[in-house]
Amino acid sequence: MNLIQDYPKWLSQVLDWLLNALGLSAIDWSAYGAVLTILWAIIVFTLIAIVAQASVIFLVLMERKVLAWFTQRKGPNRVGPWGLLQTLADGVKLLFKEDIMPKGTNKFLFTIAPALFFLPSFVFFGLIPFTDQMLAVALPAGALFVFAISSISVVGLVLAGWASNNKYSLLGGMRSAAQAISYEIPLVMSVLTVVLFAGTMNIGTIVQAQQGPLWNWYGVLLTPVSLAIFFISALAEVNRIPFDLPEAESELVSGYNTEYSGMKFALFFLAEYASLFAMSAFTAAFFLGGYYSPFGTFLVELVTNQTVAQIEQAGAFNLNLLALQVEMLFWFMMKTYFFIFLAMWIRATLPRLKPDQLMGFSWKFLIPLSLINIFVIAIEKYMLILVPQMSGMAVTLPVLQSSTLVNWVIWVVAAVVVFGLFFFLMSRLLTEKLEARLARR
Repeated sequence: MNLIQDYPKWLSQVLDWLLNALGLSAIDWSAYGAVLTILWAIIVFTLIAIVAQASVIFLVLMERKVLAWFTQRKGPNRVGPWGLLQTLADGVKLLFKEDIMPKGTNKFLFTIAPALFFLPSFVFFGLIPFTDQMLAVALPAGALFVFAISSISVVGLVLAGWASNNKYSLLGGMRSAAQAISYEIPLVMSVLTVVLFAGTMNIGTIVQAQQGPLWNWYGVLLTPVSLAIFFISALAEVNRIPFDLPEAESELVSGYNTEYSGMKFALFFLAEYASLFAMSAFTAAFFLGGYYSPFGTFLVELVTNQTVAQIEQAGAFNLNLLALQVEMLFWFMMKTYFFIFLAMWIRATLPRLKPDQLMGFSWKFLIPLSLINIFVIAIEKYMLILVPQMSGMAVTLPVLQSSTLVNWVIWVVAAVVVFGLFFFLMSRLLTEKLEARLARR
């Protein structure tokens, strides 16, 4: 199996056109398939990385505008029209700020920590299937590789805290390590349910397995609990409120990045938003059909009266293929930015958790729920796939079967009971603490 996404048929035609424009003779590319494959991966990854890093600048502005909207403020409105150049101005300011390194720091680790934190968020973009052709690396174990590479960012935070020679930074780094260990377990187990249904860890293949209308998407009917667990754990993985303990300004000044300034501080800032974009993209890919339309068919198919396979098998780059790729990218970005907006909404709504609350929520609630969820999904997989195969029936994964609807109803009832009981007990506990505090007065 190729580890790199296969190149499209029209790539050799584009290269021949470029050679002719330069006055060179055409090449028989049939003998250079491996070269074209690697070249296509480099082109796709470069384009995705450039656009993705530029989108991080937009995400900073978007969060400021969204938070201002939720808190009834104006937000950035001075630099550029409607404040659109505010983030660019902040970047230029950080670029020219002095790089200060406190005494007693480990200079090498202090310098390399921001790069280690930024590296995984940059690699993520090569694994995201924006469309069926905009995928640089198609690893057979891509889903597993995502979580393996995400652990490197934790090393960067711990090194930043330890090398800063600052007790508050060290506490922020240690909190980051504890938080990562706690929430990577339910994060991985939630994706295992998707892998169980798709039968593969290749992210592109997982997206293709969800082809069709929205009720074929894993997160809608088959694995809704896994979607909730994954998104909550992803928020903790990228240190978003209410899980931003490593950089708790109220008690740790600024946490692991207290001693950083200039572009080193900017790397931490950019990596956090890049990771938010990447995790939102993986949420869309694993649970909401990736680049597929919620209506089950693309608008291009209706207009051209051709299927996706017929459009892509033409062998030449044409307007129909370009329109198809643009529409796929549109649906993927819509789903991604939905989860990004949801994360910003949560930041504007919820307060920060205390360390004991954060750890307890993972070990006492999310991890047991993930284990029960895997057990339920395994039974569901057996009922929908293995039983029809053993009886000789046609297997089409009909997600609207009664067993799936029963599973959906059971999970809704269980969620209502569990969360209702949780909030009831928490309200009783908080009431008792408040009454005790008032009694002491």
